[in-house]
Amino acid sequence: MSQLKTFFAGAAAMASALAAVVLLTGAREPRNAQFDEITVGRINIVEPDGSKRLVISNRAQFPGDFMQGKEGERPDRRSFAGMIFVNEEGTENGGLIQKGSIGPDGKISSGLSLTFDRFRQDQALQLLNTDSNDWQQTAIKINDVPYFELTSLADQQRFGQEARQLPAAERQAYWQKLNDAGRLGANRIWLGNTRDKGSALQLKDAQGRTRMMLLVSASGAAEIQMLDEAGKVIRTITPTSGL
Repeated sequence: MSQLKTFFAGAAAMASALAAVVLLTGAREPRNAQFDEITVGRINIVEPDGSKRLVISNRAQFPGDFMQGKEGERPDRRSFAGMIFVNEEGTENGGLIQKGSIGPDGKISSGLSLTFDRFRQDQALQLLNTDSNDWQQTAIKINDVPYFELTSLADQQRFGQEARQLPAAERQAYWQKLNDAGRLGANRIWLGNTRDKGSALQLKDAQGRTRMMLLVSASGAAEIQMLDEAGKVIRTITPTSGL
């Protein structure tokens, strides 16, 4: 009888050991899985060390912004779903956000934005579509964005706070001083449709001032406009005007 008890005790111990091995190895399998369909609220694509490189999320779990491995609060993103690109140092590198709904007041609130950021900075390239009851716009924007050591994202927030504390009459001069010092970003190229159902290409100088526009109206009339630094049209070229 004692030998039988010993046998059963040994068998139980071996079974426990095998179960532990199965559980431990099973926790790591399968390394390569295939699914016909998967339903999730958020997916974090990570490196082997666990650092995030891409976040795909619904609206409820949409992340804040990422800067050098730390996530910051972004309440303004809570109405969007989409994905965020994150670079090797853990800083946001662009992303895709989208939303679309009709509110209780019957008004449309819809938009989609695909952006690519400069390193530790904001949008250098944006593909944008917005829609409302009044009008729809689709555009491509190419921006000059300052080097992050000259103007950081924190600096941009500080500039806005300082400007709001100034009397309204002094704000323009405040922004102009920063702009002259190269501390601000500027849109350089804008391509899209217009409110009157035309299309336009705007080419701008380093200060963000439009200096040339290529226009086609809804009826098909085409022209090229050249503008001075104050925004005044100084020359217009049409198919019949000659060069």
